[in-house]
Amino acid sequence: MTKSVKDQIRAGTASIVYEQPITERIRNFLRLEHLFQNINYAIANPSAWGSREAIVTILELVDLLSRTDFKAELIKELERHAAVLLALANKPGVDGSKLSDVTSRIEKVANRMKVAECQPTQRVRTDEFLNQVKQRVAIPGGACNFDLPALHYWLSQPMHKRVAELNTWMEDLRVIESAIDLVLMDIRQSTIPLAVTASGGFFQQNIDASSPVLLLRVVLPADIAIFPEISGGKHRFTVRMMRQASSRERPEQVECDVDFQLQCCGI
Repeated sequence: MTKSVKDQIRAGTASIVYEQPITERIRNFLRLEHLFQNINYAIANPSAWGSREAIVTILELVDLLSRTDFKAELIKELERHAAVLLALANKPGVDGSKLSDVTSRIEKVANRMKVAECQPTQRVRTDEFLNQVKQRVAIPGGACNFDLPALHYWLSQPMHKRVAELNTWMEDLRVIESAIDLVLMDIRQSTIPLAVTASGGFFQQNIDASSPVLLLRVVLPADIAIFPEISGGKHRFTVRMMRQASSRERPEQVECDVDFQLQCCGI
C-alpha cells in the first residue's frame, strides 16, 4: 500500500518546506535571507563566475536595504522578540538555559546595530568599482567584458584576493544577516508542525485575531509530484495542492486528498 504524505514525513522521508509570508515585513526579511544565502554560496564557490554572481547579488542586497530603514525595523523586531521570550521565562516546561542563550544573542545583535558607527551598506555604496558595475548590471548583458574591463580585470585576479575583497564588502552587512537569522529562527520555531489534510487538494483556515500569523510553512515529501500554492491575509489563508505535468502546461489543482504538515508561525 502506498504511504500517505503524513506517513512518509513521519518515516523520515526527505521533505520540501514551502513558506508564505503574511506581512510585508516578513516578506522583506525572507528576501534578504535569500540574498545572503546566495552571496555566501557564491563566496564559498569562488570561481570567476561565482565571484561575478556574488558582486551582482551584493548590489541587489544593498539596493533592497536602501529602500527602507531596515536597521530600525530589525531593532524593533528584535526587541519585540526579546520581550515575548522573557515573558515565557517562568512558564512550566520552558528550557531556561536555552531561553537565556537566545535572548542574550538577540540583545548582543540589537546593541551592535544601535551604535552610530553601524552603517550597513555604507562600504558598498561608497565603493567606486562597485558603482561602475552597478551602472551596467541593470542593462541586459551590460556587464560583458568589453563593457566593464575593470570587472574583467578583477575577475582575473587570484581566488584568494577576490574572496578577501568580497568579504570586506560584506563586513558591515553581516550584522543585518545576524539579525535576520535570529528573527526568522524565532518565528520558524514558534510552533510545531501539525498534520492536516487538503480535501480534494484544497485547504482553508481562518486566522485567530488573538494569535497573529506572520509566516506559513507547508511541508511535503520531496518525492511526490505535488507543490502547494499558498495565499493568505490577516483573516484567513488557503493552500491549493497543484501538479504540473510538464513545463508547457499550466499547473492544475489535484483532486485527491493530500496529507501535509502545516506551521502557522508567529511570535
